[in-house]
Amino acid sequence: MRGWWQDLTDLVLPAECGGCGRPRTVLCPECRAALNGAAPSRVRPVPEPPGLPVVHAAARYADEVRAALLAHKERGALALAAPLGTALAGAVRAGLREAPGHAAAGGEVPVLLVPVPSARGAVRARGHDPARRIALVAAGELRRTGTAARVLAVLRQRRAVADQSGLNSRQRLDNLAGALAVAPGGDRLLRGGSVVLVDDLMTTGASLAEAARAVRTATAAAEEETGAYERRAQEAVAYRHFSELDSYAEATTAVYTAAAREGTEERMAGSAEEGTGRMHSVPGMAGAGGAGDVMCAAVVAAPPDSFEINRN
Repeated sequence: MRGWWQDLTDLVLPAECGGCGRPRTVLCPECRAALNGAAPSRVRPVPEPPGLPVVHAAARYADEVRAALLAHKERGALALAAPLGTALAGAVRAGLREAPGHAAAGGEVPVLLVPVPSARGAVRARGHDPARRIALVAAGELRRTGTAARVLAVLRQRRAVADQSGLNSRQRLDNLAGALAVAPGGDRLLRGGSVVLVDDLMTTGASLAEAARAVRTATAAAEEETGAYERRAQEAVAYRHFSELDSYAEATTAVYTAAAREGTEERMAGSAEEGTGRMHSVPGMAGAGGAGDVMCAAVVAAPPDSFEINRN
């Protein structure tokens, strides 16, 4: 009910700028420029947590941008979801441009935005899930500009976690380890496009790394199950084929012929893979046929020092 009431209040009452407090505007031109004025950039926290996918951010988490994100998340300024979602869409586009798996498909693969979920207690206290709300706006903005996109809120918290504020990077990793999982059936949905993890803010990267682990675990299990099914089907076909042969000699000849042909094909395939750099196995990429691995991640904002990704 709080969420519905806040939505109605935002529509009928004068708003103030979420960045600087200027009256009668959701986000003033100066604060909007701070949010969307610069091109989205790749960001990387230091230390970088294991398993973190490539992350792009729209803006630096400081001053007006910080105030706007906090107003949306903690004070229920829901009208800010529109400019924040637009900024997130820009970060998603930047990530997709640098993702070879998506680019190789000519941009025809649907983009699946997977928001990092907030703790259930935090959602109840705030009356809304900030990352999911912003993701929905971002998906709409991507569709408006010609990119097929939808939100898949398939991540769930498996256990309670402590409040992240005040924890350092190591403590955050320990706090979140194994905390997320893909909801039953979500693994099949994730195989239908290019997966982009999304959140409003990245600080240490612990939340995005845990979300990536959960997605990879789910898709790997789904692929293993699919592979086992296909192997069983192939074995059944082979059994029927050999049972129809007229004699043991014919069966033996067929086996050796097939084995020789298979060996030749494997050598040819191996040479082709070496020539192309085995692109299908590069971590952080997704093929046109499914998620495979987390393609990338995108956030509205990240700490200013995380933009310096080339430092030693």
